[in-house]
Amino acid sequence: MLSAGLVFAAVQASRAHDALPTAAQPNGWKYPFACCSNFDCRAVDAVKERPEGYVVPSGEIVPMTDKRVRHSPDGLFHWCTVAGKDDGKTICLFVPPRSF
Repeated sequence: MLSAGLVFAAVQASRAHDALPTAAQPNGWKYPFACCSNFDCRAVDAVKERPEGYVVPSGEIVPMTDKRVRHSPDGLFHWCTVAGKDDGKTICLFVPPRSF
């Protein structure tokens, strides 16, 4: 039989975590479970938009048409990587609307 603490920990570990609050999303927002397992995602400033795609901090290029590219609800870049590592492979990249 599992103790209540172990059950609670298991439930907590299986939920996606929240993005921090911003001016556009004062209550924050939840990263989708498909992108994150409680520690894989974070806001980043160092994403560059190039003709070949988005260049993330690890140097990986994520094409703009890639299924990993998602709309950012708060207007900031958010990068989700395997194990949350700065050199990890991109799971999802949340991008703000393009400015013209």
